[in-house]
Formats: sequence, C-alpha cells, structure tokens
Amino acid sequence: MSNILRCTVWWKQGGCAISVQEKRVRSKSLRALPGALLLCLALAGAALPPVARAQSLHPVASGPLGVQVSPQLFATMCALYAAGLPAEPSVLDTDPAFVTLIAQLRQLQGPATDALRDYYRDHALADSGSAASRYIAFALVAGPPPDFKVTMERVELPPDVLTLDGFSEILANFYKEAQIAQRWRLIEPAYNRYAEKLTEPLGHVALIESGYLREVLRPGVRTFTVYAEPLVGSRTDFRNIGDRYIVVAHPSLDSSGEIRHAFLHFLLDPLPLRYAQDMVSQSQLLQIAANAPRLPAELRDDWSAFFAECLVRAAELRLRGLKGAQLAGELDSADADGYVLVRPLVAGLMNFETSDPSITLYFPMLAGSIDVAAEQQRLKTVVFAAASPSGEDSASSPDHANSAPDLEVALNEGERYIAGQQPVAAQGVFERVLQQTPGQPRALYGLAVAFVLQGNKARARELFKQAVAATSADSTVLAWSHIYLGRMCDLEGSREEALNEYKAALAVADAPEAARAAAQRGMDRQYQPVGHDSTPG
Repeated sequence: MSNILRCTVWWKQGGCAISVQEKRVRSKSLRALPGALLLCLALAGAALPPVARAQSLHPVASGPLGVQVSPQLFATMCALYAAGLPAEPSVLDTDPAFVTLIAQLRQLQGPATDALRDYYRDHALADSGSAASRYIAFALVAGPPPDFKVTMERVELPPDVLTLDGFSEILANFYKEAQIAQRWRLIEPAYNRYAEKLTEPLGHVALIESGYLREVLRPGVRTFTVYAEPLVGSRTDFRNIGDRYIVVAHPSLDSSGEIRHAFLHFLLDPLPLRYAQDMVSQSQLLQIAANAPRLPAELRDDWSAFFAECLVRAAELRLRGLKGAQLAGELDSADADGYVLVRPLVAGLMNFETSDPSITLYFPMLAGSIDVAAEQQRLKTVVFAAASPSGEDSASSPDHANSAPDLEVALNEGERYIAGQQPVAAQGVFERVLQQTPGQPRALYGLAVAFVLQGNKARARELFKQAVAATSADSTVLAWSHIYLGRMCDLEGSREEALNEYKAALAVADAPEAARAAAQRGMDRQYQPVGHDSTPG
C-alpha cells in the first residue's frame, strides 16, 4: 500500500460485532452465494446516485456497503485550503472547478477566516499530509452542517481528533462566513459523478474477497463506506472507528489496492479479537516480531491487531495467485519486515481453500495450525531488515537513513504518534532518531513529551533541559520546553522556578503564538493539570 494512512489500533476494540451467519453449508453453495449476491448488487445499483445506492445496500450488506459523499468532509477540506494547505497537482488537474474553488478559498477574508488560519497555524505539524489526516478524522465524526457537532462521546474519539478541541466552532463560523453551503450545492452534482467511479472498484473487491473467504455479507451494525473526496489528493485515508470502516479516496486515482486491503480488514478483524483467549500460545511469536525495526510501533504490543494485519497480507498473497520464486520473495520480505505470521498463514489458507466452511468457522483451525515451536526455531535464522525512516519497503543505507529528508519524515512520524496519544510508539521513533543524530532538538523534545505522557517526569525533565541547551533548537522546541519545565516546577510547588521558566519561554524570539499564550497563563496563575491546555501540534 502506498500513501495510505491507517489509524485503527487503539479504538477498534470498541465494536466488532460479527453479523455473518455461522452455519455449515456445502462448499459449492457457500462459495457461489456471495458472488451471486454481490453481482446482483453491482448491477442493480449502477443507475442510483451514491447516497441512495448506499441506502439500497442495507438488505444485502453489513451496514450499508457503498460509496458516499460528505458535506462535512467537503467543508473541512475547504477550510484546510483556506487556511493554507498546499494543493496537489492531483487535485488541480481533476477539474477546473477545483482550481477556481481553491483560488477563491485562498483569497477569503473575514474574522472567521482569520480565526481559522490562526487555529490551523497553532495546530500545525511539519508534515501537511499528517495535519490533513487529523482534520479528515474530525470530519468523519462530525455531525452535519452548519454546527459540525462531534457525534461521539469524548472517550470514544480517535486520538488525533482530541488534538482539535474547539474546531467545531471554528469550522461552523467559517462555514457561514465563506458560504460553503452555496459552494456545496454548486459542486455536489460533480461529486456524485465522481462517486460513480468508485462504485465498480468497491463492488469488484466485495465480490472477490467475500467469495474467497466464503462469507455472506448480511445486515448489521458494522459498515464499510468509501467516501469520494477529490480534494484529498493522493492521500488515501483508511480508518475504522468503532463499527465503521471508512476509506476516503480521490475517485480519479487508482485506490483499488487500498480498498482491497481495507475490505479484508473489515472481513477479518473481528476474528482475532473473538478468539484472542484461544491464541495465547501463538501470541508468543509477537515478542520476536516486535524486534523488527520496520514493524509499525502500534502493532508491537497488540496481538489481535498484529495477527489481523498478517492475515490480511497472507490473504492478499493468495488472492494474487503468486507461486514459486515470486511467492518466496514476498514471504521473505514479510519476514524481514516483521510480519512473521504471513508465511504460516499462507500455508494455512492453502488448506482453507480446499475445505468447506467459511473463514469465520474455519478460523480456529487456521490459528491452531501455527506450530509455535517450529516458528520460533525458524525465526532464529530470520534477519530483520534495517529501519526505514522513509517508510518505504526497500532497506535504507546508512547514508540514506541519515539524510535530511528521511530525518524529517522520522520526526514527523514521532510527532504523529504524540498527537495520537501513543507515547510508547513515539518513544521508539525518537530514540531511533537520536541514535542516528545525537542531540537532535526536535527528537529530544518529542521524546520528553512521550515520557510526560507515560508519567516518567524525571526522564522528561532531563530531556527538556537537553532540548533547551541545544544550540540548534528552533523557537517552538525552545519555548515549549521551557513551558513544560515551568509546569513541572508548578506541580512540585516551586513557583519561583516555574516563573523563571515561563519568562524564558516568553523571551524566545519568534515563539509560536500558542506557546506565548501558554507561557503567559503560567505567569498569571500556577499551572494545574485540569482541562485542555494548548500544546504544540
């Protein structure tokens, strides 16, 4: 998968009700039924507008299974472009109307637009794509215009949405001032036409993958929706929020690979969760896989998520029909990247293909087919690939790993984990950066924040002091490091020392406005960890 952002692990536990009928049937009938249903589904829905089509799938699919457009998402993307999000060629080349729209948004003036731009700047990340992903997540949980009130309890929200406190009001004011409702009415017919382009890829994916797994999609609370949004450009965002599996994609770009991967997760994710207690012995293998530098940090301590990802990758290999040297190469690559269960699961799926039950019924046998002792012995000879800060599959040379662009990518990755309240993952990223570039100020600061989130105040204080002392520290790192040190002093009752730190933050030239505001609040009153204070990024 290229250029796909997936944020699922921490909150996907919230709901994985399985609506597939667990009933043993003859292999021929079970294999034929999903294909027949979905083929009729694709043909019957071809002439319907996207939203109506999604509603028409209720009798057949789990939830709705379909393509939709979203006024919330459109309004959010308009706000991002008005605030300064760079426009990709893939957006500008889609339709001349988008060139005009973005130009108009850039030229907007007014108090609500000014407030939006201030908010966007104060919540900026170094990587604009990562910043956009947070706002996309907000749009997926926001209620309808004109208020955009978040529709979920705070404890259920994706972590990156929690970093956007107050954005509903900012967006609502901008929506009214910029007349986004009128803009949406003008462009909605084009959006419906774009959505048509995603209908066939989704139908094809559902046909092939449900047929392979011998699953019948039935009505239920779990949903799989593809949102057509040309303004996202080349970013394809895959999320599952509770029972909702969501792909946000540019309809004119080929996102079939991302949709395939996401739909397999939709079908398979509930199974490792359901049988987690029966796979305790197999979970020992995650301890080995966690040592792989390329394995995403969020998978290293989540057995169900790790198993699901390996199973999805194994199913993808079987669906591609790879054999011989080509299959062997893919399996070697999976091992090197830490997905060590892909190899035994591919073997298990070969047996599944000759059996009768659906994957839901066969899953205990599939999981039980993994010989833990044999895998532990095999993995003794596996050499994990070196870390690749760029996130690409190919191994990075030492010179490449220390290059400035890859350093920036690694720092952005760590900051995304901080924004997502994943301090352990962030710690791993920043520690790797500091191994390659000792004393790097942003990495020192990021690692310090990761330790704050983990409750390790002593280590955090030491790192903040190192960040302050770094001669190359930028104004953001310098100011916020002083603020954190001041807050620690306040919490320990050392008010005079705290005031000195806040004064030092205010003295930083070109400090971000949010940092100056936080430092001034520290000057005005002793810090108390109550409510939500502004923090960088």
